[in-house]
Amino acid sequence: MSGANHTRSWDDRHFVPSWARTLLPLVAASALAACAGSGGSSAPATSSGGGGNTACANGQGYDSTYDAIQAVIFDGHGCTNDACHGSAVSGGLDLRAGSSYAHLIEARSTSSDLLRVEPGESSRSYLFLKLEAATKPGSVQVAGSPMPLGLEPLSADQLEAIRFWIEAGAPQKGSVADASNGSSNHVADLLGACLPPATNIYIDPLAPPPAGEGVQLAMAPYVLPANTEREICQAQYIDYSDQVPAQYKDPSGNFMYVDGWEMRQDPNSHHMIADHSGLDASSVHDPSFGTWTCSGGPNDGAECEPTDLTACGQGICHASVKDDVACIGYGPGDSAVNVATGGFAGAQTAQRYEPPREGVYQKIPIRGIVYFNSHAFNLINTDHLMHSWINLLFAKSLMHEETQLVDTHAIYIQAGQPPFTIKHYCADHTFGQGTALLSLNSHTHKRGRNFSATAPDGTTIYQSYVYSDPVNEEFDPPLRFDSADPAERTVHYCADYNNGVADDGSPDPATVTKLSTMPTRTTCKPVACTAGRIGSPCSGADDDATCDSSPGAGDGKCDACPITAGVTTENEMFVLGGYYYMDPQ
Repeated sequence: MSGANHTRSWDDRHFVPSWARTLLPLVAASALAACAGSGGSSAPATSSGGGGNTACANGQGYDSTYDAIQAVIFDGHGCTNDACHGSAVSGGLDLRAGSSYAHLIEARSTSSDLLRVEPGESSRSYLFLKLEAATKPGSVQVAGSPMPLGLEPLSADQLEAIRFWIEAGAPQKGSVADASNGSSNHVADLLGACLPPATNIYIDPLAPPPAGEGVQLAMAPYVLPANTEREICQAQYIDYSDQVPAQYKDPSGNFMYVDGWEMRQDPNSHHMIADHSGLDASSVHDPSFGTWTCSGGPNDGAECEPTDLTACGQGICHASVKDDVACIGYGPGDSAVNVATGGFAGAQTAQRYEPPREGVYQKIPIRGIVYFNSHAFNLINTDHLMHSWINLLFAKSLMHEETQLVDTHAIYIQAGQPPFTIKHYCADHTFGQGTALLSLNSHTHKRGRNFSATAPDGTTIYQSYVYSDPVNEEFDPPLRFDSADPAERTVHYCADYNNGVADDGSPDPATVTKLSTMPTRTTCKPVACTAGRIGSPCSGADDDATCDSSPGAGDGKCDACPITAGVTTENEMFVLGGYYYMDPQ
C-alpha cells in the first residue's frame, strides 16, 4: 500500500525499529527451529583481553573467527546435538562442523523470505534474529521459537560477536578486524577465545537481480594499501538499453525508473556513492579519464574501448582510478560532478539495502558515464583489493519521485574541539511543506558517536551509536511534514564527539586526534601532551620537552591536536542524510 495514503502524527507515533517492522509479518513455523535435548553445554565464559586473554593462556585457540563461533556458539550451546541441528538436521539446517557454513551463508530459510545469513546484513539474517530473540526477549518478532530452544541463550557478548562477524562479511576463513584498530582482539574477547591476527576479508559477490527486474553495477576493484585509507573516483561507461524492459523506461527511452537498491562491499568501506556524470559516449576519450583498462576477465590489464560492452568479457572496462575527494574535479572540466551532494545509490556503511517502496521512484540515465566514489580504510598489514556491487531494482509504479537528503550545513561544527574533551553538538534541518520522509541516516568519522534526531515534538526518530555502522532508519509509512509553520517541520539532530577521553574520564592518548597519525594529505597543530605529562598543554610538534614528566626526562611527546575538519577518518564530519519525496496536500 502506498505511503501516500497514510499520515502519521507525532503524538500517536510509536517508534519501532525498522528491522522489527520488517519482521512483523513472519508468523510461519521456524526454519531455524532450535531444539532442546541432551548433549548441550553452556559456552565458555567471556574473558577480557582477546588475543592475549585467559582463553589464549589456556590454549583455547581457533584458526578463524568462524571456527570460534562454531565451537563457542553452535557446539557450546547445544545447537549441534543429535536431536537438533546435528544428525536430525532439524528444519533442514545442519550446524555441525564441516557442514554449518554451507547451510547458513546465503541459504534460504524454509519459512521466511530471509536468508539464514545475509553477508554484511545482520538485521536481514534469520540466524541472528533467532538468536537475538532469545538473548533479548521482546526485542524482535520472528517466526518460530527463539534459539537455542530450552537452553541457555547466548550472552550479550556472544550475540555481538555473531553480529560483528556477519557485518564483516560472514567469512569462513580469517579473523575479522575491529574497525577502530584493525585488531582481532575485540571479537576474541567477546567469544572468550584466542584468535590469530586479523586478516583482510573479501565478501562474496552480490548476485545480480533476475533478468527484467533490475540491473547491476560493479566497481572495478582497486588496491587499498596496507595500513592506510584511500578515497578514489573511477569512471565506467554503461548502456543498459537491452536490459531494461519497455515498461520501466521513460517515454524518451533514455531513462529507467528505479525503486530500491542494494549495495554490497568488502567491510573496509567507509562510504560509497555512485552517480551518473551527465556525460555521454562522446566524452569517454577525454584525456582526463586516462587509459581505459580491463579489470578481470580474459583481457585483464589490457586497454579497452569503453563503449564496446564486450571488450573485457566478464571483466570491467574502467577509466584510470584517481585519488579524489567526492569526485570533485574528476573527469572533463565541464562535468561538474560533486557526489558529496548525493547520487542514485550511496551508503556510509559497507552494506546497504534500500527496500522498494510502492509508488516511489527515481529516474536514472540508461546509458552514459557513471562515477564511483569509494572511501575505504585498511588497518591490516597487507594490501587489499577493494570490491563493490550495486543492484538497482525497477520501479513497478510511479507516483512520487524520490530525492536524497544530504544536509552538510553543519558538517564541520566540531572543528577546533580541544584534545581530551567530549562535546555535544546539534543542528536543525527544516523540511519543505509537503515532505514525506522515507528514511534517515547519519555520517560522522571515528570520534563521532550517539547520533540522534528528534521530531518537532521531541520524539526520538533516529538513534545510531557507532560511526562505522550507522543505522539506516526506514519510515513506513513515511513521516509527514505538512504544517505551514516551519517549526513544525524542523528536525533537531545531535552527536557527541570524543577527542581522547577514556571510559573512566582520564586522558586517552590512543584515541585523541594526533599529528603523528594524520594521513599525508592532512595535518594539525599539537597543543597537548600524549606522553610524559599527559593532557598538559604544549605548543607544536617541536615542544616535546614541555611534556617531560620532569625536566630533562626525555619522555614527553607533544602530539595531541584539536579535532580537525576534513575528509579522512582522522578528521571529522557531521551530516544528516536520508530519502524523501514531496507530496503537497
